[in-house]
Amino acid sequence: MAELIKVQNVFKSYWRDSIEIPVLNNISLNVDEGDFVALMGPSGSGKTTLLNLIAGIDKPSKGNIIIADTDISTLGESSLAKWRANNIGFIFQFYNLIPVLTAFENVELPLLLTKLSKSQRKKQVETALTLVGLGDRMSHYPKQLSGGQEQRVAIARAIVTDPVLLVADEPTGDLDRNSAEEILTLMERLNKEFKKTIIMVTHDPHAAERARIVRHLEKGDLVGI
Repeated sequence: MAELIKVQNVFKSYWRDSIEIPVLNNISLNVDEGDFVALMGPSGSGKTTLLNLIAGIDKPSKGNIIIADTDISTLGESSLAKWRANNIGFIFQFYNLIPVLTAFENVELPLLLTKLSKSQRKKQVETALTLVGLGDRMSHYPKQLSGGQEQRVAIARAIVTDPVLLVADEPTGDLDRNSAEEILTLMERLNKEFKKTIIMVTHDPHAAERARIVRHLEKGDLVGI
């Protein structure tokens, strides 16, 4: 497998008034195409910060993040926004669905930024919703769906653009055990059958078992192998 992600000597800190608060300390991490990586660690360990840096939501204070030969740490805000839209699929703990839109319309949203025709968008949305098992729920609104179904819509929205990388921040954190198992099985299928590269932040060892690689963060440092 080719190397997809290179995190090189990354530091991240935030400023509160005149006080610098370090979050990540000299992090280096390589991820190959098709990997499924779980980032674990206690609250405040920096795992979501690292995920956000890899996804281009935030920028490192020092160091480089290279994804598919693009050094995203050097991109300006508008270029970075365009890069995210073209390359990253986001799955969050809270599904971030728009309540006044149907499942179909929520999944279609990322495609409205593309040059696809209406018929092409329709085909891709239907394919994504069918893949996550919601082909019969396309016209339902979020309030008509269970939590697990809402997260499936969110995953369909994340994959509808066929992104290079899926990033997931506690994707099962708001779900009951049965729904969580279904979501983890779906993510595992996306990785194994569809060769999607996934980086997932989780505090749940049971969820992390679905990943191929588990890395631990403690106080801003990657620890262990």
